[in-house]
Amino acid sequence: MPVATLSARTVAVASGILFTEWVLQWQAIVVSRHRKRAGIKYPQLYAEKAEMDKSRDALLFNCVQRAHQNTLENMPFILSTTLLTSMNYPYYAGYSCGFWAFTRVLYTLGYITGEPAKVCPQFDLQGQATD
Repeated sequence: MPVATLSARTVAVASGILFTEWVLQWQAIVVSRHRKRAGIKYPQLYAEKAEMDKSRDALLFNCVQRAHQNTLENMPFILSTTLLTSMNYPYYAGYSCGFWAFTRVLYTLGYITGEPAKVCPQFDLQGQATD
């Protein structure tokens, strides 16, 4: 029976992409919990201003929903650049993708606070340049 083997290069790239997928699933779970807590029914994508004014849970739902949406908006670019880079630099591509996914965890945890300044100040290089 033939056995498929994967090279270390392939595993590095696949690990980065897989970690990104796990982060997306984790974000979806967090969004679902906050949706339930805020009482926002499907198919409503975000809480309305009036709902946010009444409930901090609605504000936090909007924050976590936005963090997840922002991650999804970046996925085509991340996956395409990871796959293109992996043709010549597979380790770099895999580790960079994994690091990006890790920063999305920090970003999401900061966004969930509901305070914009806490989104992820340790990676706010643009803000430091303009201060």
